[in-house]
Amino acid sequence: MNLASEIMDHPVLWVLSFVVVLIVIFQAIVFIRISKKVAPEVGLTNKEVTSIIRTGAISSLGPSFAIIIVAISLITLIGEPTTMMRIGIVGSAPIETVGASLGAEAAGEQLSDKNFSAQAFTAAAWTMCLGGMGWLLVTALFTKSLGRLQGKLTSGGGNRAKWLSVVSTAAMIGAFGYFGGGQIAKGMNETIIFLVALVVMPAIMWAAQRFNLNWLREWSLGLVILVGMSVGYFLI
Repeated sequence: MNLASEIMDHPVLWVLSFVVVLIVIFQAIVFIRISKKVAPEVGLTNKEVTSIIRTGAISSLGPSFAIIIVAISLITLIGEPTTMMRIGIVGSAPIETVGASLGAEAAGEQLSDKNFSAQAFTAAAWTMCLGGMGWLLVTALFTKSLGRLQGKLTSGGGNRAKWLSVVSTAAMIGAFGYFGGGQIAKGMNETIIFLVALVVMPAIMWAAQRFNLNWLREWSLGLVILVGMSVGYFLI
């Protein structure tokens, strides 16, 4: 076992990784408690809050499966504790893979090198950590300011609140369109999967509203992911 492998699985690194993950879990618990506390102020009942939390938990299952697949391959490259720490914070295995690769290349090596050195692993770890600081700092420094800005935009009455809703919806459509377009560009099979999901999602939401099936609305994203995976399995 070379020095890089010893560092990757060092007990101190395991401890630090568990501390980071525990902080994330603590934050999630605090956010849930705060949301339940302020829910009556925005007109939400306890039943609605529970439904929202359940919907969020269900919706996270699909992306989590994709992350697990990539994380398994990432474990063989940068070790278990570092993978757990980075995926626990960022939750984007592809981004972490790119960061680790760039860090290793900066040290003159490749992640897949048989004799991966401690220097290359250190560079990869620093690249991943520094690369993930951007959105964390923006969230910490500007979330409250953005909240005040939103309050000013909607306090004037009229069509301001409506336009803010339109802009938010357009941003979400643009984001999903960007990711969908990236899949379409890969080939015909990906295009077919995307189109099937594009048809199935509105159908599920229509059925949920038409027959007043709240559980179906909560499971909508998970069902669409399952349909997409099934179609992809038969195509590929």
